[in-house]
Amino acid sequence: MATEEQVGVVTDYYARIGVAAVRLDGGALQVGDTVHLRGHTTDFSQVVESLQVEHRPVQRAERGTEVALRVRERVRRHDEVLRVPA
Repeated sequence: MATEEQVGVVTDYYARIGVAAVRLDGGALQVGDTVHLRGHTTDFSQVVESLQVEHRPVQRAERGTEVALRVRERVRRHDEVLRVPA
């Protein structure tokens, strides 16, 4: 079984719209990827359904980018974002 790869860290969370700001410092992320969000009180997986860079929808974001990621549960700053291998 392949291991999860850390692709980023949550830098902010917007509860009213259910969106996490994520700094991609470990790898790229694209729509359709499955991610595992993990932290002190956070632990869930979901499929990436939408990504935005500077308020514009994108299909893929490269390492070094700050992205907005819609999440189905609350996340917190410093939570890890791991890509789950297909």
